[in-house]
Amino acid sequence: MADTDEPGSQLKKSLSWWDLTVFGVSVVIGAGIFTITASTAGDKAGPAISVSFIMAAIACGLAALCYAEFASTVPVAGSAYTFGYATFGEFLAWILGWDLILEFAVGAAVVSKGWSSYLGTVFGFSGGTAEIGGLDVDWGALLIVVAITALLVLGTKLSSGVSAVITAIKVTVVLLVIVVGFFYIKTSNYGPFIPKSEPTESGGSSVESTLFSLMTGGGDSNYGWYGLLAAASIVFFAFIGFDVVATTAEETKDPKRDVPRGILFSLGIVTVLYVLVTIVVTGMVSYKDLATSAGNGEAKNLAYAFGLNGITWAEKAISIGALAGLTTVVMVLMLGQSRVLFAMARDGLLPRGLSKTSKFGTPARIQLIVGGVVAVVAAFFPINKLEEMVNVGTLFAFVVVAAGVLVLRRTRPDLSRGFTVPWMPVIPILAIVSCVWLMLNLSALTWIRFVIWMVIGVAFYFLYSRRHSMVGRRERGEVASVDSQALSKSPPV
Repeated sequence: MADTDEPGSQLKKSLSWWDLTVFGVSVVIGAGIFTITASTAGDKAGPAISVSFIMAAIACGLAALCYAEFASTVPVAGSAYTFGYATFGEFLAWILGWDLILEFAVGAAVVSKGWSSYLGTVFGFSGGTAEIGGLDVDWGALLIVVAITALLVLGTKLSSGVSAVITAIKVTVVLLVIVVGFFYIKTSNYGPFIPKSEPTESGGSSVESTLFSLMTGGGDSNYGWYGLLAAASIVFFAFIGFDVVATTAEETKDPKRDVPRGILFSLGIVTVLYVLVTIVVTGMVSYKDLATSAGNGEAKNLAYAFGLNGITWAEKAISIGALAGLTTVVMVLMLGQSRVLFAMARDGLLPRGLSKTSKFGTPARIQLIVGGVVAVVAAFFPINKLEEMVNVGTLFAFVVVAAGVLVLRRTRPDLSRGFTVPWMPVIPILAIVSCVWLMLNLSALTWIRFVIWMVIGVAFYFLYSRRHSMVGRRERGEVASVDSQALSKSPPV
């Protein structure tokens, strides 16, 4: 917290609890509600998809309480990275920071490609891709990333204003989906609520099976209880991003009060909307018609469900809502990524020069780098099966934050806490158990990729970050301690 007063590395405090709630809603309502809802119901859970969403929401809610306490206690940019540093030390903090790249940067690249595909649907062409010099370039994804990077460099408050307008559009579309779809519900479509388990095309067990099903001998199957649990781990992607609110704690006027409000209000709003949409869409159309194997063999979305009921005008409205929704998702994910890297650079785990802020009070250097990397990945690389990578990275961060609350309560009971997690230690323990449970229901292939990514991160830490960290340099006497710096800034007595 003392490091946040360093001249040239200060973020502008301009956000209120309403701004944070808008950020939370804007990043969570996006790809999930428009795409994952229908496809996961058809392929994994059937009508019980609403239960899968509730299970994912409970895990997020438990973690949200832990995030709220941490953010109100240590109002510093960096979210889980900073919280991990405050409780478990530098190495685990680095692991968390490296892990959050999966959530924010990779997530932004995945969602920007989704934005590009919806761009074609709204404006009536085949999509935002073109062949240039023998390469397939996703110019639509490139366009949205460049535009959002410029907006974020100009200021967080400006970004919040733009986000509020776009969020109003997509929430209106979601409410339209719920109200209109309600009149087309057929109760017969809700049976069987949990369809009988069916083997997948691969059959048996494979790296595509969930880790839990492999451990218990469940094999590779859809529907049934294994399908319901796997669906909960997949639709968790729809909640990705509420923790971005915690990364803006340092830019909030009253973080002890406003950050917990922003986190909890945004999560509550989107959970209600998600469950209502799942009830409507599975009531409008049989889950069998929403399966990827049905029709043209492509993953189904909300617009498809309305089309089957002859509500063709709604398809355009839903596409516009999806385009708006994905815009703010990309924005807030890129915002969160830059704040995490900013905190890591200020701590010396990345080059310190990256922690300088611009005249707009934003980490412009890091924001430009993040924008460049996300733009290149989204524009030139095919991205398949990365949603689960984002999920496992986020769930791991949730586990560490929940454990951190337990540790900090014991090691630093004297700290001023604007918000405290109720029913200690039950809530943090339940948060850890529920998040680990969801992680076990991700595919074994996702776990293999996650371990490889972490091994690369550990190598980077020992080759660079450990030798350059500010904590290590202070311990070696290469720079003054935080206490000495604070004393030198104090007025004479």
